[in-house]
Amino acid sequence: MDLSTILGILLGFGALIAGFMMEGGSVGALGQLSAAIVVFGGTAGAIMTSFPLSELKKFPQWIKTAFTAQSFGTAEAYETLVRFAEKARREGLLSLEQDLETVTDRFTRSGMQLVIDGTDPEITREILESNIAVLEKRHKVGISVFEAAGGFGPTMGIIGTVMGLVMVLGNLSDAAALSESIAAAFIATLYGVSSANLLWLPIASKLKMKDKAEVAAMEMVLDGILSIQAGENPSILKEKLKTHVGSLLPAEGKAEAGGAEVGESR
Repeated sequence: MDLSTILGILLGFGALIAGFMMEGGSVGALGQLSAAIVVFGGTAGAIMTSFPLSELKKFPQWIKTAFTAQSFGTAEAYETLVRFAEKARREGLLSLEQDLETVTDRFTRSGMQLVIDGTDPEITREILESNIAVLEKRHKVGISVFEAAGGFGPTMGIIGTVMGLVMVLGNLSDAAALSESIAAAFIATLYGVSSANLLWLPIASKLKMKDKAEVAAMEMVLDGILSIQAGENPSILKEKLKTHVGSLLPAEGKAEAGGAEVGESR
């Protein structure tokens, strides 16, 4: 699990509730079912109107990506590329074909297959860069959904508050309950603003960060594949890849790369 996502959400909402209670409020006062229906139901409806259903079916996958830690196969790709470079130097590019079955990352495997097949280096680069661009476009949809939810949420909260105030102003006969009704009406705004700034927009930011990390990992593979195709010395390849690995691996994995799983989205 990605603890920063989980702990961040818990800390944010926990601080909000704690501050509310310190001001004399109660947890029960925050529980307004009608406000929750207006804000979250309205936000969901606006999102469904804005995006095709074929894309929204991927919502569970986006949530999984935001809440799980991923390495995108950086360490594994580094070791594979170095091993391939050394073998290609000794035995030639065709000797690598039998080793492709051991490569679990589709991007690395397809790129090396192009090299083994004797594809022109420029065409190889264009194909791999096109794959990276397609990945970025696919990720951008999920990011846009959560950013849109972050925009719709506060607006739905204001709508819920206005609806509550309309009901309050329509029944001014009970002056004793007036202040309580007004306070309850503003709960919808609280729901909308807090959900946008503690949930939807932070998740969008986390997806952006993971998109950049995966693209960077693929760019490392791209550089490695082109270097192997160009017949560069394995020691030069190592130094070139280390400039990528140093920024992509988690701190505990920089000393010794290995054992990372490949990102599912490739």
